[in-house]
Amino acid sequence: MLVAQVFSVMIFVVMFLVIISEKVERHIVTLLSAALMLIVVFGLCMHSFTAINEVLNLGSFAKLNFWYQSGQAHEESSGINWATIVFIMGMMVMVEGMGESGFFRWLCLGIAKLVKYRATSILITFMIMSLVLAMFIDSITVILFLAAVTLELAKLLKFNPVPLIMAEIFCANLGGSATMCGDPPNIIIGTSLGYSFFDFIMNTGFIALVSAIFVIVYYYICFRKPLKESEKSRGKAVYPQPSEAIKSKGEFLASTFIFLAAVVLLVTHAQTGLTVAAIGVIVTIATLIFAGKKSIMLIKKIDYKTLLFFIGLFVVVGGLEQTKILELLADLIVSICGDNKFLIVGIIIWASGIASALVDNIPFAATMIPVISSLSATTGIDLGTLSWSLAMGTDVGGSATPIGASANVVGISAAAQEGHFIGWGKYCKYAIPATFIVLVISTAIIYVRYL
Repeated sequence: MLVAQVFSVMIFVVMFLVIISEKVERHIVTLLSAALMLIVVFGLCMHSFTAINEVLNLGSFAKLNFWYQSGQAHEESSGINWATIVFIMGMMVMVEGMGESGFFRWLCLGIAKLVKYRATSILITFMIMSLVLAMFIDSITVILFLAAVTLELAKLLKFNPVPLIMAEIFCANLGGSATMCGDPPNIIIGTSLGYSFFDFIMNTGFIALVSAIFVIVYYYICFRKPLKESEKSRGKAVYPQPSEAIKSKGEFLASTFIFLAAVVLLVTHAQTGLTVAAIGVIVTIATLIFAGKKSIMLIKKIDYKTLLFFIGLFVVVGGLEQTKILELLADLIVSICGDNKFLIVGIIIWASGIASALVDNIPFAATMIPVISSLSATTGIDLGTLSWSLAMGTDVGGSATPIGASANVVGISAAAQEGHFIGWGKYCKYAIPATFIVLVISTAIIYVRYL
C-alpha cells in the first residue's frame, strides 16, 4: 500500500502543478493523470480490479437511486461522480439555447433601460443580476453575457467598464455559493454528500445574502465617484431597445419556460425525488426538442473539455481515496487541532479560501469532500457544518485573484479584447478586500449558527 500511496500522491501533485502552469489544457492533464492512476496505482501497485471498478463507477447509471431517490440516500463520493457530469452537461445545453434566443442580452438591456441608463445604477443592478443569475446558471456564462453588454453600454454611455466587470465577476462567484447548482464545487458537494437545493439555500444561501449586502455597498463606495463623473459628462445618445435582442419570439419563450421549469425542478427535487442527473437529462431533452434544427448546433457547443476535465479529476481524487491518503490528511488535521471545533472549521474555511485564490477551486473541493467526511466521523462535528465551510471557502476564495476561478479569466479576457486591460494589481486591489469581508462574515455566521 505504501508504494501505491507514494505514486498516487506524486500523480496528484504533478497534475496540480501542470494545471497551475497553464502550459497544457487542463482536460488533457487530468485525463493523462487518471490513466496513470488506473494503470500504475490500481494495476501495477495494488493489482485491484475492484478499485478500478469503484472509481470508474459505471454501474451507477443502472441504479434506480441515480435517477430517483427517496429518503436521505445519496451518491457515493468515491470515484467519478456521474450525477455531476450529467447535470452540468444538461445545464450547458439549456444555457446555449437561452443564449441563442437572446434571453441574456434582453435581460441586461431591459434592466439598463429600467434604471434610465445611469452608470451608478447599472453598477448596482448588474451586480444584483450577476449574483441572482449565478445562483442558477454557470458563472462563466453569466459573465460572458454580462461583460459583453457592459462593454456595449460603456461605449454608448462613455464610462469605464472595468469597475463594473470586476464587481460583476465577484458577485457571480458569490451568487454561485448560494445554491447547489450555482458553482461546480457546490454541485460536487451536493451530489456526493446528499444535500438538496433547499439545504444550500438555507445555509450557504443565507451566508451569501448577508455577504452580498456588504459587497454591494463596498463596490459602490469604491466606484461611485468615477461613474458619477461619467454621467455628468455624457451627451445625448440613442439607446438600444431590449426587444432588439430577441432573435425569435418562439425560441425566446421556449428557453424562458425551460429555464423556469429547471429552477422549479431543482428547488423541489428533494420532494419529487428526482436527482440532479435526472433533471439534467430532462432539461437537455426539452431544450433539444424546442431547438429543432438548431439542436445539432447546441450539442456541438457543449463544453466537452470541461466535462472531460471533471472525469479525469474524479479518477485522480478517487485514487487518493482508495489509497487512504485522504484519511491520513484528515487524521493530520485532527492531530493539529485536537477537539477544537472552532479551529477545525476555521482551517476548512480559510485554507479553502486561500488555496482557491491560487489554484482552481474545483479540484480542491473534490479532494476535500472525503477529508471532511472523515473529519466529521472522527471529531463529531456535523458534516453539514464542514460542508458549508468548504463551499463558502472554495466558492468565494476564487474571487480574490485573476486566476482563482474561470469566471475571472473570462471577464478579464472580454475586457482586454475591447482594450481595457485589468492587471493583477488593479484586480487584487479591489477583489482581495471583498474576499476578506465575505470570508470573515462566513466564519462569523458559521461559528454563531452551528458551533
